[in-house]
Amino acid sequence: YQQAVKHLRKSEYAEAVKTMDILIKQQPNDPNHYRFRAELLRLWGRLDRARRDYQRLIELDPKSPVAYNGLAEVLLQSGDYPAAHEAGLRAAELAPDEWVALYNLGMIEDRLHQSDEVISHIQAALALKVPDARHRLLMHFYLARAHARLGDAAAAQSAALEVRRHKNGLEEWQKILGSDQAQTLRAVLGADVEAAADLAAARRDVMTLAQD
Repeated sequence: YQQAVKHLRKSEYAEAVKTMDILIKQQPNDPNHYRFRAELLRLWGRLDRARRDYQRLIELDPKSPVAYNGLAEVLLQSGDYPAAHEAGLRAAELAPDEWVALYNLGMIEDRLHQSDEVISHIQAALALKVPDARHRLLMHFYLARAHARLGDAAAAQSAALEVRRHKNGLEEWQKILGSDQAQTLRAVLGADVEAAADLAAARRDVMTLAQD
């Protein structure tokens, strides 16, 4: 793992993955190896290989919420929203008290325009005391967009106010998304962060989010 991390810090993704390939060949039934290699593959942008590793992880540990959540994330990144939603539902079922699973599920449902479900799952996530301002920012943004899509102007405006209160999270996102290793993450979240920034700066009316 240390050798793989050394390669990762140098953005040597192929070498990092090869290091894990050797370890997995030696210990093919250790779920932690597949989880770590999947994370490396996602950073490298090899989403199909990452998906296969999460599926293997599920075979080894069928009740692992981490495996289903990782699978949901990589399917989201691949644009396969229905399959991502199925995996996300399973992750949330296995870990109902984990905000990450509920947050990811709400994000997937935002893509599917399932606004009532977005509101339900994001509110449940927020009730679990999300520690990072950047995640709270996007949660309130997804709530604002869901309410706008439902035509509830009052609720959308209330969520927009929360986006403005959490605008310090924008600096965190901008720093993270500016990294050389964030190409895949930028593809998934870049437009959302930009829209949230416009909302926080009052450059955009919240009800126009319904058009997204």
